[in-house]
Amino acid sequence: LDRLIKDIVTESRSFNVEQFIPLLQNYIRRTNPFIRQLLVGWITVLDSCPDINMVDWLPEFLDGLFNMLSDSNKEIRQAADSALSEFLREVKQSSVVEFGPIVMILVQQCHSKERLNRLTAITWLSELIHLGGDLLLPFHADILGAIMICISDAEVEIRSVAERTNDDKLAVVRDTSERFDISPLLDCLTGELMSKDVATKISALRWVNMLLEKRPKEMNAFISDLLPVLLKTLSDDSDAVVLLNLQVLSRISLHEVEFKLVLSSILSLFSSERQLLEVRGSLIVRKLCVLLNAKVVYIEFANVLSRSSAFSLEFIGTMVQILNLVLLTAAELQELRNLLKQSFSVQASPHDREVFIALFRCWCHNPVATFSFCLLAQAYEVAFA
Repeated sequence: LDRLIKDIVTESRSFNVEQFIPLLQNYIRRTNPFIRQLLVGWITVLDSCPDINMVDWLPEFLDGLFNMLSDSNKEIRQAADSALSEFLREVKQSSVVEFGPIVMILVQQCHSKERLNRLTAITWLSELIHLGGDLLLPFHADILGAIMICISDAEVEIRSVAERTNDDKLAVVRDTSERFDISPLLDCLTGELMSKDVATKISALRWVNMLLEKRPKEMNAFISDLLPVLLKTLSDDSDAVVLLNLQVLSRISLHEVEFKLVLSSILSLFSSERQLLEVRGSLIVRKLCVLLNAKVVYIEFANVLSRSSAFSLEFIGTMVQILNLVLLTAAELQELRNLLKQSFSVQASPHDREVFIALFRCWCHNPVATFSFCLLAQAYEVAFA
């Protein structure tokens, strides 16, 4: 009987899809294997009819097809997978696609407990990003959240597809000339920075860095919310996360006000988390000197340490010791060392002497560091005074 009705429908030119869809919606979420098999068959048959465009009705039954991917019956799983593959092909060829409802279904499926559901959903999202481009900007935060979930997936294949999808989505947002709201994106990214997964945090940091580059003025309004999370991420076990995080902090610091805020906040973090200072202090200082101007970084560190009453004398002495060791040994600070070496020479400019004075005032909190600092600057009379 089912075959007979299908034959009648395929040969009919007056089949009313609008009346069929509510019936399909009523049964599509049923878990009975016979009902599911019947529905997949009907969806496939109707899709094969040249006079019926089932893509127009796809949001009405797409979620139900995805749910069939986790059915215990292998034939149903294969039939649903085949139908989804065919619909994806048709969506890519269609000139008009209702992206909103489809995207939200795919986002939900990326959170599924079933491997095939997640893999198929992230694959669809990957294709829709290429297809939709700027048309998907209203849904960028939802899509990004789904991508981040899949980047931390236990399955290698899902992670691989998610990473490619993330690269594509980042490129779309970076290159677009359309306006879009960055607030939902930052809400998503701030949460992902607290993730335990290294790949997720690296992806989130790449997004933050891109947004700082693309929309610096608008991002200034979110620095107060973003900075505490970025500072906390400096304690991450992964060096890759910490180094990328320092790139983001350095981009924030390109403006004078934020520069002072970031360096002051880093010193406060070192003061409260001594293990971070011991393990990563030198790395963080050196990287900041590479990404920013080493001379300006050192002068600002010295000024904050000298003027702030929030730091203990013991901490200031320890911090000076670390700064001095980096100054004496790190290749990244060769230019600053050369400047200090000539600060007492006849050719020295007033500015060169001001750099020495600014650092010397702070270095006096550590006698050993002060002595070696004076020797570096060839201020021998001061060193032996």
